[in-house]
Amino acid sequence: MRLDQYVSSSSPLSRKEAKRAIMAGRIRVNGPPCKLARQQVQEHDEVLFDGAPLTLPGESYLMINKPAGTLSATTDSDQPTVLDLLPPELAAGLHVVGRLDKDTTGLLLLTTDGQWSHTVTSPRRECPKCYRVDLAEPLTEQSRQQLEQGVMLKGESARTRPAAVAELSGRQILLTIHEGRYHQVKRMLAAVGNHVTGLHRQSIGSIALDPDLPAGGYRHLTQAEIDAVAG
Repeated sequence: MRLDQYVSSSSPLSRKEAKRAIMAGRIRVNGPPCKLARQQVQEHDEVLFDGAPLTLPGESYLMINKPAGTLSATTDSDQPTVLDLLPPELAAGLHVVGRLDKDTTGLLLLTTDGQWSHTVTSPRRECPKCYRVDLAEPLTEQSRQQLEQGVMLKGESARTRPAAVAELSGRQILLTIHEGRYHQVKRMLAAVGNHVTGLHRQSIGSIALDPDLPAGGYRHLTQAEIDAVAG
């Protein structure tokens, strides 16, 4: 889709006004201003108008309380996926925003909006993700400090970003991270000599899992939730 068409379709601007805004440098695509009205925009591109994200109308945004044993995938020939938990007419066109392991439970976001998805998961934004973590052993003070300072994961050359740790009980903590490395939480605890026995995501940015949602339950995001994460 042309940039001027995208802007006029996702804002109050007419096509002519959109072109003027583009020429004035008020539209940014993936960072820098774009002054070419005919520039093609893909669904994963981040488009900002005066710093505010633009989203095409008619998109769907959902949260689901992912149960254990389901895949964070759109389809699988052998195992159940999170889309199998939704009515077919609602599942059409949705994709997962930030996957969870098969045995991990909790907040999972789904959308048809590729731009919003990219914004949420972009490493540049460092969107915080909070997990309730069950541990094999109580977390020592030394381990807590290591997690808060960043740890070296096996097979990687850079430490993790500093995490926030809050103790809930002897073998249960809240861990907030700002990255999305492969199996990151489990590998972080392994790096400090512990083992994760249960993992549940509670929030992504300011979107918290609705406490009224049972395992496998879902609901549409509010406009405030959509705007808060992408803002």
